[in-house]
Amino acid sequence: MAGASRDDAADEADESAVPEPGPARSGYNLSNLAYNSISELIRTRRLKGGVPIVEAKLAEGLGLSRTPLREALQRLEGEGLVIKAANRSFMVRSVDLAEYLQSLKVREILESEAAALAIDRVSPGSIAAVRREIAELMAATTYHTDAHWRSDDRVHRLYAEACGNAVLAQMIASLRVTTRLFEIARLSDRLAPDSTEHLEILAALESGDARRARRAVQAHLRSLTRFTVASVT
Repeated sequence: MAGASRDDAADEADESAVPEPGPARSGYNLSNLAYNSISELIRTRRLKGGVPIVEAKLAEGLGLSRTPLREALQRLEGEGLVIKAANRSFMVRSVDLAEYLQSLKVREILESEAAALAIDRVSPGSIAAVRREIAELMAATTYHTDAHWRSDDRVHRLYAEACGNAVLAQMIASLRVTTRLFEIARLSDRLAPDSTEHLEILAALESGDARRARRAVQAHLRSLTRFTVASVT
C-alpha cells in the first residue's frame, strides 16, 4: 500500500498555518489565486472542518488583500466547501460519518445511472487518456494526494459530464464535494482499490455495456462504504 507520510505530515500541521507570501504576482487573477491557495489548505487539512477561518491572518499569509480572499471564500461557499458560522465568519464545512455514508448511497444511485447513460457518449480517446493517468499514478514511487484526486476526478467526471443530463451531473458534483471533505484524511489507503475499480469502470464504458457500467460504479461506491465502515469500527 502506498505510504501516507504526506498525509501524516498534514495531520500535524496547525490549522492556522498558511503558505509563505510569494513574490509579486502582477498579472495574476488574485481571486483565483486565493481560491487555489485556500483549496490547497483544505486538501492538506491545514484548514480543518469546523475551525473558523481568520480572514485577516489568512490574507496576510497569502500576501493578498481581503477583497480577493473574500471573493474566493464566497466561491468556495457556493461549492459547499466552506460555510458561514453564526458570527458570519467562514469555516470549512465539517462532514460526519453519517452524512458521508448517506451521501455515498445517493451517489451510488445517481452515478450508476449516469454511467449507464454515458454509454457511447464517451470518446475512446478520453478513456485512453484517463487510463494512462491511472497507470502513471500506480507506477509512481511516491504517493501524491493531489495526483490521486486528479485521477479520481477525471474518472467520475468522465461519465457524469457525458450522461446528457446537466442536472444529474451537477447533483453528482455537489455530492462529491461532501464526500471529499470526509475522505481527505483517509485517501492514501484507497490508492490500490480506487485504481483497480476505476479501471473496471473505464473498461465497462469502453465495452458499450450499460449494465456493466452501472454495476462497476455501484461496486466502486459500495467498496468505499465497506472500507469506511471497517476503518471506523
